[in-house]
Amino acid sequence: MNNKLVTIPVPGTSNPIMAVQKDGTEWAAARHICDALGISWATQSRKLKDKAWATVVNLNTVGADGRNRDMAMVDRRTLTMWLATINPAAVSEAARPTLEAYQLEAANALDAYFHQGGAINPRAEEHQLNALMRQSQMQMELCQAAKGLIHPDHLEAKARIVLARGLGEVPDLDPETRPLYTADFLKSKNLSTKRMKSVAPMFGKRMKALYTLETGREPQKYDLTLSNGQVRQVNGYTEADRPLMQRVWDQYYQED
Repeated sequence: MNNKLVTIPVPGTSNPIMAVQKDGTEWAAARHICDALGISWATQSRKLKDKAWATVVNLNTVGADGRNRDMAMVDRRTLTMWLATINPAAVSEAARPTLEAYQLEAANALDAYFHQGGAINPRAEEHQLNALMRQSQMQMELCQAAKGLIHPDHLEAKARIVLARGLGEVPDLDPETRPLYTADFLKSKNLSTKRMKSVAPMFGKRMKALYTLETGREPQKYDLTLSNGQVRQVNGYTEADRPLMQRVWDQYYQED
């Protein structure tokens, strides 16, 4: 590639990353990521200078408008480790879903674009595109089979992500139906690990009780894959239910 910036969708957020490939190495635009998260690149740059694992370079890139721009770029390894160091408390509540999506999916999206022909890479070979199409088809069939078993809003969000990935587009997710877990809500309160373990079980029970009282039905279950690979069934909520979670928090935990 001639240092031409490409736009790479990241599952779980409407904010893509910008990247180039140079001499066989993939580079992500660091300032663009900071802008999406609402944090200062100057501050992050100083932090990265002190990290032995960080590789930051200035590359002359070509934008979609054909203009050349010098941009600070990080390689794939730095991208992964850097994103992991960004505390959710350092970004606004509105930006936290984007940070979580970047932490989970950005590096994979970068790899998929340049090496698997995903997202959709115009350099993709036919067998790569066919493999992606088969993968998307299988995932959509699983979504279809899961009807009635998984919260419909979660199912719709997953299907939109699968469809967008196959089309090389940013998933069009309704903010009101974006999945929201009680654990993620509690993380936004910046609780210590000890406090989180203490609060989470009863918070979940109280949220379920309030949801049932308000809606007249119990929340549906959703399979959540944990960081250790285990799958656990949890109650399925969406962003539309955040006010209910806040009510539980305000009533029982705000003064803790």
